[in-house]
Amino acid sequence: MNLRLPKGAITALQIEFATQAAAASFQWSEFKVFKPAGKDAKKLPLKLKAVAAGDSLATIETAKLLDNDRKTRVAVAVKQGVKVLGSFEFAEALVIDESNLALEIELSVENANGPSLLRILTTNANAELIVPSNVTNIASKEESKRTPAEKKTLADFRIAQQPEYRKLTEELDALKKQAESAEKEIQTTLVMEEMKEPRPTFVLMRGAYDKPGERVTAATPGILPALPVDQPRNRLGLAKWIVSAENPLTARVTVNRLWQQIFGTGLVRTSEDFGAQGEAPSHPELLDFMANEFIRSGWNVKQMMKLMVMSSTYQQQSKLTSQLRERDPDNRLLSRGPRFRLQAEFVRDQALVASGLLVDKVGGPSVKPYHPPGLYEQVTAGTGYNVYVIGKGDDLHRRSIYTYWKRSVPNPAMLLFDAPFRESCTLRRPRTNTPLQALNLMNDPTYVEASRLLAQRMMLEGGSTVESRLSLGFRLLLARQPKPAELAVLRTAYGRNFTDFQKDGEAAKALLAFGDFKNDAKLNPSELAAFTAVASIILNLDEVVTKE
Repeated sequence: MNLRLPKGAITALQIEFATQAAAASFQWSEFKVFKPAGKDAKKLPLKLKAVAAGDSLATIETAKLLDNDRKTRVAVAVKQGVKVLGSFEFAEALVIDESNLALEIELSVENANGPSLLRILTTNANAELIVPSNVTNIASKEESKRTPAEKKTLADFRIAQQPEYRKLTEELDALKKQAESAEKEIQTTLVMEEMKEPRPTFVLMRGAYDKPGERVTAATPGILPALPVDQPRNRLGLAKWIVSAENPLTARVTVNRLWQQIFGTGLVRTSEDFGAQGEAPSHPELLDFMANEFIRSGWNVKQMMKLMVMSSTYQQQSKLTSQLRERDPDNRLLSRGPRFRLQAEFVRDQALVASGLLVDKVGGPSVKPYHPPGLYEQVTAGTGYNVYVIGKGDDLHRRSIYTYWKRSVPNPAMLLFDAPFRESCTLRRPRTNTPLQALNLMNDPTYVEASRLLAQRMMLEGGSTVESRLSLGFRLLLARQPKPAELAVLRTAYGRNFTDFQKDGEAAKALLAFGDFKNDAKLNPSELAAFTAVASIILNLDEVVTKE
């Protein structure tokens, strides 16, 4: 629409909405004002600022009309009468003269219902000084004839003109914007909620969904204690029942798994099955004692682990004599300390700790350590996101628990040490000893890099002699000093490798180039390569990968 104006300066506009009908409404999305341009000139919108809102529109709402976004709208509705929509101030006073007596105004309105009229008021004063027509009409009445609602409108208008009030309003609008921005950043997630009335559940005959049999209700197995009468028959009630002190299973199953982790075999060997097909506990009274201690401690896992490792049972020698082999071959009587090969994750983490590479950061997303090139892509077709991109820096040396895992392409180095595919829950891992495990410890980039950094640590922290450096590496991995015969073997291996690497400098450089972590440039390459070879030998010892 075009608005003809008298000569003079204009600083602000006020928009009013009127209807003679019982009610009218529309959605207002944009408000633009253009100064008429020549025939070929491009018209440009004048800069506006939402200064004061109308009867029910907050300034923050009115500002949506100036954001150049049709998706943000202001809903306007009024009963019979006049409603002030808002006031808009020009960034610079607009001068109307003979050459320019009109403005072009563009209003974007949608979903209009009912007949309505728009009235536009102008002023050369501050926008806040424009008095809405509804206020003018009320003020023209005698005070005795004003209704309570009209008196309140006048009082609200007077308050709104106070500078302190306008300042507080601006601060409130700014806080509302911050709140809206914060709410947009909040992520939503799906949650499960119990139905008010549980749906009927039936035993399906031969599993057929359309052949319901006997109706069943929520309850625990008959051999176990029933759900408390005062608890709901839902997931919350079941959760409380599981951790109840009266439940005979939860504490026993948990401490049995902890015992299995420490001793290699649970007191109940079938840790995944405490039922009729499971094995009876070898020491039932001990299992009961630990279950009670676990509950009494407030389900404190650390306290239970400490209790186990500080027991005289755990601190026994693990040496197997012919007499013990005959009487207790599987150590079910706990006649000796535990001896078993470490789990896959522990083998890797141990190497990283000894070499000083382990990043002990807690939490965060999965990481992608070294992986055979091309293996992942062969299985996943290697398109788009189905490409294994090896991490950099700290991502290569996080604890194994953070390793990215895809069931169809698990980490092959961990599979060699009997890590499960994770296609199903595995509580007891098998333990194997194969030549491939030794081959992996000598050639996998993770362990070659760990050997290199362990060698560097031996040279920097192990003193000035070859023997003291070898002793440090041995102690870091085995927690004991090497015997003279063991040290002699390592010394011979070091001498042989040092001679070879002195003759073939390129071989030393190739070995030291393994991995992402850089070498200390001050160290002699031939010496470092020789110590790396010896560190790899120590890392491959049966005693290193075996808990005893």
